[in-house]
Amino acid sequence: MGSTKEMEVVRNLDVERYMGRWYEIASFPSRFQPKDGVDTRATYTLNPDATVHVLNETWSGGKRGFIEGTAYKADPKSDEAKLKVKFYLPPFLPIIPITGDYWVLHIDQDYQYALIGQPSRNYLWILCRQPRLDDEIYNQLLERAKDEGYDVSKLHKTPHSETPPEGEVASDKGIWWLKSIFGK
Repeated sequence: MGSTKEMEVVRNLDVERYMGRWYEIASFPSRFQPKDGVDTRATYTLNPDATVHVLNETWSGGKRGFIEGTAYKADPKSDEAKLKVKFYLPPFLPIIPITGDYWVLHIDQDYQYALIGQPSRNYLWILCRQPRLDDEIYNQLLERAKDEGYDVSKLHKTPHSETPPEGEVASDKGIWWLKSIFGK
């Protein structure tokens, strides 16, 4: 079922508008990710050097797992929203960066929901500014992903609490984030 056509990505992404918190509405599950992960979210903050600080968080068994990294444009001269995300593995010395692709395939005009993929088509994320996304929009994003050659039957919806967690909770540094993003 693999598609060979070049994936279409967003052009001229307004990075400043893209910053802030996004909730993971659905994603392709990874065998490394906790099956019971809930309230999964990403928070993006612009760094002074125009790279982006990435904080990925999830809660599993009441404990917060998180990992931090940096995102930057794969090709500074291109107007395509093809980013690289680099995470550092804290448990290993020397600190090893792991890099993966983060392609913004679709974003609405108001920067309220987004479809994120990768050239391998093994990973797909639906993100929203709110913990819930309208079914009609969700289905439109599924169609868009299908058009780009993704097997959307693999999408798994992420559960979110009625009240998203705030602040710090006892945490496990989440190595699974890395593995899920890079399929290692």
